[in-house]
Amino acid sequence: MQKGFNSDVTVRGQKFHVQTEDWGKRNPFLVSRIFCNGAVIKTIKTSYEAILQAGALRESESIKNALQRQHSDILDVLMAGKMP
Repeated sequence: MQKGFNSDVTVRGQKFHVQTEDWGKRNPFLVSRIFCNGAVIKTIKTSYEAILQAGALRESESIKNALQRQHSDILDVLMAGKMP
């Protein structure tokens, strides 16, 4: 089971680290953090409830897909030069 993703990107000479984690059923959130120079500059938190409202196939598959999508969406926004 995929528990998270980590990516390093450089945008206009600025380095960012993006970390997205699945906190699990006991704390049902997907949490992404954007770091710059070691400091958290943005946190994005999505509840399982919001993910599963979409009428998903299987709960675990929906969470896995949402984890990957959230991470990719943040990278896309950063690469476009916009801060989420």
